[in-house]
Amino acid sequence: MASIPFSSVRQPVIHPIFSRAGVGAPVAIELLPFTVRPVRTEADLRKAVAVRHAAYARHLPDFARSLEQPEAADYDGDTVILLAESKADGSALGSTRIQTNFRQPLHLEGSVDLPLWLATQRLAEVTRLGIVEGRIGRQVKLALIKACFEHCEQNGVDTAVVSGRAPIDRQYEQLLFTDVFASREPVTLRHVGNLPHRIMYFDIASGQERWEAARHPLLDFFCHTRHPDIDLVRHVPSAWKHGLPRGQQAAGAVVVGLAA
Repeated sequence: MASIPFSSVRQPVIHPIFSRAGVGAPVAIELLPFTVRPVRTEADLRKAVAVRHAAYARHLPDFARSLEQPEAADYDGDTVILLAESKADGSALGSTRIQTNFRQPLHLEGSVDLPLWLATQRLAEVTRLGIVEGRIGRQVKLALIKACFEHCEQNGVDTAVVSGRAPIDRQYEQLLFTDVFASREPVTLRHVGNLPHRIMYFDIASGQERWEAARHPLLDFFCHTRHPDIDLVRHVPSAWKHGLPRGQQAAGAVVVGLAA
């Protein structure tokens, strides 16, 4: 992941805005040749599903046949689907799905029990990342990943959880995700075709600090650059407005509610 080149349609412009870099710190503003936004209509969803199916069909054709139509999980109240669209013609360039753990387990919990220290947090599972081929696809992947981190930050998610099959798991390592289980043994997951995946997590609050300590090559892109074309329009899962995540309810944890 760290070796993926990134370029935009114009040179970044330094402009003093508020950002992770600190109040009033200089931040680059970078325009992209595409937009990233949440799916809001059935037509949006169909575009996201089409690019998802095409991406999986290149590597997992048997499993991809189950992705030709929207999945039940796409309609869950705690689910957000992000769609990347070309500015030139509106075509779908990539999509991914983010599911939270308020009223039901994460999808991967249908196959594995998460340790209590993790299950009692506000979690977001990122799945179904699919992009078009070529250089633009690599750009779209980075933008979708950044959008996932921003969604987690905006909505009070403590930890992002992913499952990665080889060799994709190496990309998550490069982003400083950590294995949930010390053995690092792959787990067979039902919601991804019963294929073995490593289960990994990323602590959202400490993300920038860890990227800075590692001098991560994507630090500026993720933390010091504002991308107006990534427009999440602050999305708070409706269920979270009424109580605690499911795991915290079970553990009897006390947590301050999310900010409005």
